[in-house]
Amino acid sequence: MAWIAIKMLVGDRAKFVGIVLGLTFASALMTQQGSIFCGMLLRTGALISDVAGDDLWVMDPGVQFVDDVRPMRESELDRVRGVPGVKWAVPLYKGNGRVRLTFNPDDLKEKTYSPDRLRNDRRESARPSAPSNIFTRGLNLFVRGAGDLDSPPPRWYTPDDVNVVETVVLVGVDDVSMIGAPARGAMVGPGPRGRMWVGRPEDLRRPDAILVDRVGLRRLFPGCRLEKPFDDPPESEEAYLARLEAFVRAAPEIEMNDRRAVIVGVCEATRTFQSNPVVFTLYSRAKRFMPMERKMLTFILARTGKDADGASPVAAEVAERIRERTGLAAWTGREFAFRTIKYYLIYTGIPINFGVTVTLGFLVGTAIAGQTFYNFTIENLKQFGSLKAMGASNVQIVGMILLQASLAGSLGYGLGVGLSALFGMKTLDRWGNSTELASFTPWQLLPITATAIALICVLASLVSAQRVLRLEPAVVFRS
Repeated sequence: MAWIAIKMLVGDRAKFVGIVLGLTFASALMTQQGSIFCGMLLRTGALISDVAGDDLWVMDPGVQFVDDVRPMRESELDRVRGVPGVKWAVPLYKGNGRVRLTFNPDDLKEKTYSPDRLRNDRRESARPSAPSNIFTRGLNLFVRGAGDLDSPPPRWYTPDDVNVVETVVLVGVDDVSMIGAPARGAMVGPGPRGRMWVGRPEDLRRPDAILVDRVGLRRLFPGCRLEKPFDDPPESEEAYLARLEAFVRAAPEIEMNDRRAVIVGVCEATRTFQSNPVVFTLYSRAKRFMPMERKMLTFILARTGKDADGASPVAAEVAERIRERTGLAAWTGREFAFRTIKYYLIYTGIPINFGVTVTLGFLVGTAIAGQTFYNFTIENLKQFGSLKAMGASNVQIVGMILLQASLAGSLGYGLGVGLSALFGMKTLDRWGNSTELASFTPWQLLPITATAIALICVLASLVSAQRVLRLEPAVVFRS
C-alpha cells in the first residue's frame, strides 16, 4: 500500500511539485524570519558578548538592559572589590558619544589606495555616483519619475571636504588591565590577529588614542571604502590589510567633546542593534570625551576568586553577596544578555512584527498545500474507490494519505531549511563576520519549523481524508 501511495503522489508531477513548493515556501519563510529574529536579539547584547575575561557585570539596580545606562559613584568600585569571593573588579564606561570630523576623500584615498586603484577611482569619480542597492534604485524610480531615468543620481558627498557628525558607542576600558578592550581571541580576517585588524590593544595607552571597529569606518569616512575589500576588480585580503595599515599610519583624527582623538587601530566588533560605530578608549580618557557628569561609572566588571578560607564560590554565589552587601545589581554575562533580550521582547514591537510574518508563512503554506493536496485527492477518488472495493479499510486509506503528506512535507521542510541556510551564509562576509543583515539559526528553531510543517501536512491530510472516508466503493463502477 505504501508503494501504491507513493506512485499515486509522484504520478501527477504538477500537483506533486505544487505541494512541495508550497511547503518549501512555508518552511523557508518561517526558518529565515526566525533566524533574523534571533540574530537581531543577539545583537542587542553585542557589548556583553565582546567583553572577555570577566565573570560578573555589576551595575545600578535600576538597569534593565545593556543600553540602559545609569551611572554610579566611583566609590562603588572599592565596595565591590571588598566583597569576599571577588578576585578583581575594574571599571567600564559605555555611552553614546558624538563624533565630528572633517576630511577630504581624495587626500585620504591618496594615502591608502594603491596607484592602480587610485587611477581606477579617479576614472569612476568623473561621473557622479551614489551608493545604492535594489531598494534605493526603486526609490529613485519612484521619486524622480520615468522622465528622469537618464539623469545620474546626485553624489552623496561633495568632492571637497566632508563634514561628518556621527553618533558612536563609546567604550572606556580599564587603564591598567584593559579588560573590555578588543582581545586576541578568535581569528578574524587573514592571520591570527584575534579581534584586531590593525594595531594592538596596548596602543590605547598612546596620547589621545582610540580604536574604531572596521564596519564603523564606513559611516565615519564615507566614500573611502575602508570597511571591506573592493569587489571590482577583486582586492586580495593582503591588499585590503595593507590599505587599513596605511589608513592607521596616516593618523586620522576625529573630535569628541571638543577634544582631539587619534585612530591608532582598527578592530572587529559585533554589530550593535543600532549599527552605530564602536569606539574603544581608556576609561580615564572616555570621561574627557563625554560631557562631564557627577557620576560616570556605568558598569563594573568583576572576576570571582577564592574566599578567605580557600574555597572557590561559584559566580552566582558571589553575585548574591554583591547584591546583599552593596545594594547593586550583579549578573553573569549570560544572565545580563538574557535580561537584555527579555527587555526587547517585552517592550518593543519586534516579536509582533516577526510573529505576523511567520504566521502569514504558515497560513500561506497551509492554503497552498491544502488546496493542492485536496485537488490531488479529488482527481484520484476512483483509485481510492478501487482500493476500497478490493477490501482496503479506512485506516489503510488514511495511512496512505498521511504517508503522501509526510513525504511531501519532508521534502518541503528539507528544501526550505536548505534555502534558509543559504540565505544565512549570505549574511556573512568572507571572514565569517556578520554583515548588515543579522541571521542566527539556533537548533531549537529547526524542530519548531518541523512541527509547523507537520501540522500543515496533518491539516491538509484531514481535509482530503474526509472526502475519501465518505467515498463509496461503487463510485468505481459509475461512468
